[in-house]
Amino acid sequence: MIRDTFRTVHALRRTARRIAVTHRLSAEQRARLVMSLSQVAAPPLNSGRLVTLTAAQESGRGGDQVVVTLRFTHPGAPSVADPETLPLPGRATSDGTLVWRLTAPPTGQQPAGGEQPGRIVLPSPGERSHNGRAHYATAVAGAEADLALVEEELQATLARADALAVEHRRLEEELAETNSGVLALYVQLEERDEQLRAAHGHTLRALEDALRPRPLRADGVELAVHYAPASDDAPTGGDLYDWFTLPDGTVHITIVDALGHGVTSTRTALTVTHAVRTLALEGHSLGSIVSRTDEILASFDQNVMATLLLARLDPASGELALANGSHPPALLVRADGTASYLEVRGRGIGYPQPGSERILTTGLERDDLVILYTDGLTECRRDPYEGEAALMTSALRHRARPTGRIPGAIAADILVDVLHSDDTLAIAARFTSTGAGSDDGEPG
Repeated sequence: MIRDTFRTVHALRRTARRIAVTHRLSAEQRARLVMSLSQVAAPPLNSGRLVTLTAAQESGRGGDQVVVTLRFTHPGAPSVADPETLPLPGRATSDGTLVWRLTAPPTGQQPAGGEQPGRIVLPSPGERSHNGRAHYATAVAGAEADLALVEEELQATLARADALAVEHRRLEEELAETNSGVLALYVQLEERDEQLRAAHGHTLRALEDALRPRPLRADGVELAVHYAPASDDAPTGGDLYDWFTLPDGTVHITIVDALGHGVTSTRTALTVTHAVRTLALEGHSLGSIVSRTDEILASFDQNVMATLLLARLDPASGELALANGSHPPALLVRADGTASYLEVRGRGIGYPQPGSERILTTGLERDDLVILYTDGLTECRRDPYEGEAALMTSALRHRARPTGRIPGAIAADILVDVLHSDDTLAIAARFTSTGAGSDDGEPG
C-alpha cells in the first residue's frame, strides 16, 4: 500500500502517474485519473491544506487481475458535489473520501491503447543523490519522464478524438443517405398531414357549431356573440356560453371558462352549462346556482374547475341581475356614453367555498349595452387592468353600431399584438325596451 501526503498539485500528479504506470493502466485512464485528482485537489491545496492519496491493490476475479483502489482525502467538506461528473468517475464515502477502483490488465497483456509497460521509469520521490551532479541528473530524468508520460496521455487523447471524428464522419454519411430516402417520404407525410388537419378542423368546427346554443330572439333584448379559439388547429376550447328564456320571460345568460384547452375543457364547460340550465329551469334562485352546480358536479368529477358568470335580464322592466363565480366582471355601457364594470365577488366551480357572494341588480334604460366576456379578451397582453381599460374604450367606441357587429368589432380592436393566446368569447346584450330601470347595486 502507498500513502503519501502532498502540498502541491505537481507532486500529486507525479505520484498518480507513477501508480498508473506501475499497474500498467492505459494512457487514457492515467490521463483521466490525473485530471480528476488535479480538479479535486486544487481547492484545498490553494487554501494551504494538505491532501492525502492512498493506493492499495488486491487480486481480482480469477486471480489473474489486479484491482487498484485509490482514496483521496483532505480535511474539510467533500471535494466535489458529484464524483460521477469527474473525468474519471468515482464515488464518495460518507466522510468525503473519493474512491476509485481500477482494474489493471492481466499479467502479460498490454494495456488498452498499446502502451509498452515499463518503458518509462519514474524515480521515487524519496530517492536522494549523494552529490549535486547526481541530484541534478535525477531531477532531469524525472522531468523528462513526466513529460514523456504527458505526451503519451496527449497521444491517447488525440487518438481517441481522431477515432471519434472518423465515427462522426461515418455517421454523417449514413445520415445523409438516410435523409435522401426520407425526404420524399417526409413530403408525402406533410401533404397527408395537411389533409388530415383540414379534415380535423372541419370536424371540430362542426362540433363547435353543434355545441353553441341557437340564436335567441326575445322582445326587448338583442343578443350577439363572438368566439375565437386560441389556435386554428383546435377550434373548440373551454370558453362556452348558453342563453335561454325562463318560464317568466326573463332571459338567462351563462358564460363559462373551463380550465385548459381543447376537447377536454370543452367537455367540462359543456357539463357546467348543462348543470346551470337544469338548475335554472327547475326554478333555483340565481344566488344559489353557482354553489349548487359545484355540489352536483363534485360527486362526478373532483377535477372540474371553471369560472362562470350568470346574468338575467327582464325584457319588460330592464332589470339586470348578476351572479359571479371567479369570472371577470360584466361591463355596462350606458346609452349616454358612460361605462362601468359591475363587480360581484364569488368563487367558481372546483374552488374552495364556491358560490356568488351576492346578487348584483341594476336597471337598464333603452339602448344600454352589457358586455359579457372571458379573460382571453382582457388578458391577451398579460395585464388584466390594461385589458379592461381597452375593452371599455372599444365598447364605448362601437356602442352605436348594430348589436350583431359589436362583439366582433371589440375583439378586432383588442386582439392586436397578442402576447398570451387564449380562447376568446364576448357577448353583447342590448336592452331595447322602455322599461322603468333602477340602479341600486344591491342584492336582489
